[in-house]
Amino acid sequence: MKKQFLTFSLVLVSILLVNSFSPAQSVPPAVEKNKREADLLELVKLDNTIKLDIRYARDDNFVGKAVYREARAFLQRPAAESLLRVHQNLKAKNLGLVIFDGYRPWAVTKLFWEVTPEDKRKFVADPKKGSRHNRGCAVDLSIYDLKTGELLPMPSEFDEFTERASPDYKGGTKEETENRDLLRKLMEAEGFTVNKNEWWHFDYKDWADYGIYDIAFSEIRNFDILANYKIRHVKLSENKQVREKLFLKKGEIFKKENLDKSIEQLNKSEIFEPISLQDVSWFLNDKEKIVDFVFFLKEKAK
Repeated sequence: MKKQFLTFSLVLVSILLVNSFSPAQSVPPAVEKNKREADLLELVKLDNTIKLDIRYARDDNFVGKAVYREARAFLQRPAAESLLRVHQNLKAKNLGLVIFDGYRPWAVTKLFWEVTPEDKRKFVADPKKGSRHNRGCAVDLSIYDLKTGELLPMPSEFDEFTERASPDYKGGTKEETENRDLLRKLMEAEGFTVNKNEWWHFDYKDWADYGIYDIAFSEIRNFDILANYKIRHVKLSENKQVREKLFLKKGEIFKKENLDKSIEQLNKSEIFEPISLQDVSWFLNDKEKIVDFVFFLKEKAK
């Protein structure tokens, strides 16, 4: 393991906790009222040159054990779209974003708190309050070279719990400082704010609009879980007169093939920019077994 990862005196405890970890064993804070529904997008599906380095799905992290079963990264739609613009700006410089972490289920935040010594807890979130990662509006990231695939030098490593991790640390080399400040400048231009203790951690401006979620990665945008759900509403963000072209019908039981046909039909219409499953959101009412769909469309320029 690299030097930047701390060796806690609680290693044995952390291993036991991780091995027994299950989201069902944790109870997150009470559900907050008047919050947006979760609409989490998978970042690599927005642009496949966004690189993943999900260390929490491996053992080279501060816990010393994998805490994610899948190496994936998600953000709420507005945050994800803003992040994509940052990545596109970097691509003009032959650079790109590398993602360490995005949305984080609440149970993992609870685990991080339990295995972190008290004198280091400023680097992790208190599960009693939840974190902005739990809301899908925080991202841990850095910059990499598109040609070599290598991360750019930064004043500290990711998850290094030292003064070097501060976004205002003055002791780095000129190259490290310039790289860190470039990331911060681009992220802030798109509505993100850097964490005061971690140069790699950024919070999206609308984080308070979302609740604390404990959704497993395997359940995010997994259409298999919609079996036997009845369609209540189908909404279009633009040009509602094409609604009759959709194969998803109010009152019918959801079928994935009808969603695929709807997307295909909209793309054939040549009215809109091409869309994919990433441009469709759905919201569940588990109690009543109903689902609402929203298609996010953009009309082609005339």
